[in-house]
Amino acid sequence: MAGAHGGGGEYKDLVVFLAAAGVVVPLFSRWKISPVLGFLAAGVLLGPDGLGRFSDVVPWLGLLTISDAEQLAQLSELGVAFLLFMIGLELSWDRLRAMRRLVFGLGMSQIALCAAVLAGGFMLMGQPLASAAVLGLGLSLSSTAVVMPVMAERNRMRGSVGRATFATLLAQDLAVAPILVTVTVLATLAMTGGDLDPSTIGRALLTLAPAAAVIALLVVVGRLGLRPLFRSVAKSRSKGGGGRQELFVALCLLIVVGAGVAAEAAGLSMSLGALIAGLLLAETEYRREIEINIEPFKGLLLGVFFVGVGIGLDLDAVAANPVGVFGLALALTAVKAGLIFGLARLWGLSWRAAVETALVLGPAGEFAFVILNTGLVEGIADPAFTQAVLVSATISMFSVPLMAMLGQKLAGKAPVATALIPTEAEPRAGDVLIVGFGRVGRLVAEMLAEHGQSFIAVDSDVSTVAAARRDGFNVSYGDAARPEMLKLCGIDETRAVVVTMDAPGKVDEVVIAARALRADLPVIARARDDRHAARLYALGVTDAVPETTEASLQLAENTLVDLGIPMGLVLASIHERRDKFRAVFQEAIPADRRDRPTRALRARLQP
Repeated sequence: MAGAHGGGGEYKDLVVFLAAAGVVVPLFSRWKISPVLGFLAAGVLLGPDGLGRFSDVVPWLGLLTISDAEQLAQLSELGVAFLLFMIGLELSWDRLRAMRRLVFGLGMSQIALCAAVLAGGFMLMGQPLASAAVLGLGLSLSSTAVVMPVMAERNRMRGSVGRATFATLLAQDLAVAPILVTVTVLATLAMTGGDLDPSTIGRALLTLAPAAAVIALLVVVGRLGLRPLFRSVAKSRSKGGGGRQELFVALCLLIVVGAGVAAEAAGLSMSLGALIAGLLLAETEYRREIEINIEPFKGLLLGVFFVGVGIGLDLDAVAANPVGVFGLALALTAVKAGLIFGLARLWGLSWRAAVETALVLGPAGEFAFVILNTGLVEGIADPAFTQAVLVSATISMFSVPLMAMLGQKLAGKAPVATALIPTEAEPRAGDVLIVGFGRVGRLVAEMLAEHGQSFIAVDSDVSTVAAARRDGFNVSYGDAARPEMLKLCGIDETRAVVVTMDAPGKVDEVVIAARALRADLPVIARARDDRHAARLYALGVTDAVPETTEASLQLAENTLVDLGIPMGLVLASIHERRDKFRAVFQEAIPADRRDRPTRALRARLQP
């Protein structure tokens, strides 16, 4: 046993990756260079062709290299799956339906045109029809895993550029399975000498049947089972407090991995299964809480993917023929970018948006490796030529952050991103964010609706959320004391926050989080009593409404009206008295002590 585990060699590559994530990538961020480039560079540096090349001369360098790239490959595939899951969470079926013109118009036409032109180019280079077709289909796809984080990092996901880019990438992800079937048909064509009868084509197309069945099963099981599963865990979490957080995280991981594995077993990509799971959960009240829990895993696992891409760069092949490798990468990117620019203009994008979209989608993508390797296995693609093409494809993926920077300079400034996936159907943030949707919160919501003010609400009680959604209210499950939750609820755009919870401690935490994110935001909070109201003013609320004081004022108002005092005089006196109370609350805490509750609560909220 000691021998099996004492050396820790099986964990060396993981330790090296974590060291890269903790050292190399922060350095790139400090230099204002894309973290994606940091991970890619770390992969090249720490791979067998980087520092590993000198480990024979300097043995200790072997401790700083990743020797088994296959060990990281499975984790990197999970990273792409998590990215697609997050995209699905923000997309939803309604938004997908709203984007159908771009997805099935611009996206599918891009795949068809780029595949045809690239295949024609490879035929001119001497490749047979079947091999050229496989190469064209594989290289027509772009990198969702690289493009989406880079675009989001540069705040370019809103507006026409974000919609067109994502729609094209989504179309490409949907096309992977049919492309793999096409490769199988081409292999059969090559084996039969070009004689394909209907039965042969039918057998090839039957390979799509398991995929269709699994997609249908995922949709049915997801619609019937996901909400009860999350409701059960959320109830357990509410009863057990923060100690049940790990159950929620575990369920999120189960959904992503389970859907991905099911899709992969049917011949689809793991990322497509994760996308479907995200689409199903986007319609539930747990969407925002799931996003918060999944985000750390997605970022780290995508880092593994980028490191894997860097490791896969064959530096020997580059050194042997640098002009050919870089020339092919440049030609591939230029041809695709030119074609995508023309199609983007055809589908109504401005020339600036079309240029930026074309530049980021021009390089090759991760699915090129899947499709071209399948072509190699099926005996269609020429091994030596395909390996050279894969090296050029990897080089082109390295250029995505640079292409995004160039595209942004050419296209001009874009609005700040508030969501990963923008669409024409993207609902604007509510005019008001209501925190707590019990009796008081529901009444506030009804009054806002009566006066034509939009709102969204969040509550940490699963039963309250379920009842509100049954009644048609836009309420999400989650803890609004977490800044991440407030951001997902649109606090950057909302006009006011109303905190209606009856737990004074939680009210304080939400006020601190909201005020830290936006100093100019009107925050109206429910207070337990006069002392709590004074504390809330010290924490920075715009208005605090103490229950005891308001009950007294309401009783006085009703009594005076019943005694025959004119309503106008009564209301004027009530408002005057309320203003006096507010002034007293604000002045109740000495100046040198007003910030002490804030500091104490902030310390308590530190992770």
